[in-house]
Amino acid sequence: MDFTHYKDAFIQEASKNSFSEHNIQRCLDYASVLFSHDVPVIYNITHLSTLVGYNKKYLKKASLYPKYFYRDFEIAKKNGSKRPISEPLPSLKEIQIWILRNILYKIPVSPFAKAYKPNSGLIENLKFHKKQPKVFTLDLENFFPSISAKSIEKVFLELGYSRMISRLLAKLCTRDKTLPQGAPTSPSLSNLIFKDADVLIADFCKERKIRYTRYADDLSFSGDFDEKELLEKVKAIVENLDLHINTAKTKLMTPNMRQTVTGIVVNEKTQVTFHKRNELRQAMYYINKFGIDEHREYKEIDQRNYLEHLLGKINFVLQINPRDLEFIGYKAILIDLKKKQELKKKKIEPLLM
Repeated sequence: MDFTHYKDAFIQEASKNSFSEHNIQRCLDYASVLFSHDVPVIYNITHLSTLVGYNKKYLKKASLYPKYFYRDFEIAKKNGSKRPISEPLPSLKEIQIWILRNILYKIPVSPFAKAYKPNSGLIENLKFHKKQPKVFTLDLENFFPSISAKSIEKVFLELGYSRMISRLLAKLCTRDKTLPQGAPTSPSLSNLIFKDADVLIADFCKERKIRYTRYADDLSFSGDFDEKELLEKVKAIVENLDLHINTAKTKLMTPNMRQTVTGIVVNEKTQVTFHKRNELRQAMYYINKFGIDEHREYKEIDQRNYLEHLLGKINFVLQINPRDLEFIGYKAILIDLKKKQELKKKKIEPLLM
């Protein structure tokens, strides 16, 4: 529906409900701004509850007492430490997905952001940094937890939503007044919060012919430049957002070193790092020599979907370098094993019935 049709339908319905001309015009002025951004018109909490399919009592509770609407757990990080995850309960997650699809996905993000947006990803992030004299990577410390509910409220205000609705939407997307690691809205919101910073960093880089991309909290730069000058500039820009660079993860890589961007080698050709490839080589060696069941027993692997897990890792290697003949061969072996397992399962099932 375009705004003209919306306007005619709204005037007709509002007149039936005895709205004054002043109130009708106020509502239409509000709606026209939201229409211009291609986002849903939301007048109040009752209206939002109708749109998302949950009553306003639930919306109020979820926004006022978010700690009761999340489950907490931890996942292991690469360095062995634990990352805390706050996953919204199914009903709140459904509301957040509605906000994501109907509002957040409608807002353009920086072209320099390569994560958390359709038709962009890891490969897109890597291709800019191949065969460069220098690769310089920076990591933002505690990225999601450092983004405040106030800055998220501003995202909705700038679209034209009222302060009341902007605050409500921000509360439905936050926990403890920050972005929860685990909510479907958090990645997209982080891109929108960092949008202006992306532009400032990119402008600085363009003047110096530096290539810049950002993949979530990983900032990558390549070319020939003064890394100290660059670091100081980026540091000043991100600190204006109350964000900080993790100095322990700052890396400068020259051509005589292994240059990596988001864990992928970019020197001559993009490929997964040696130690990860070698782990897969070892697993495939033992599977070929002793069989997958014997390998799992010897290594005490009790993961039920181990074969699929291994195949996923090999597919990732091939996603980065599709011409890797060694891993194309490994993939064929695993697919053959999977077919044999499925055939064996089909033969056993009738005997158990």
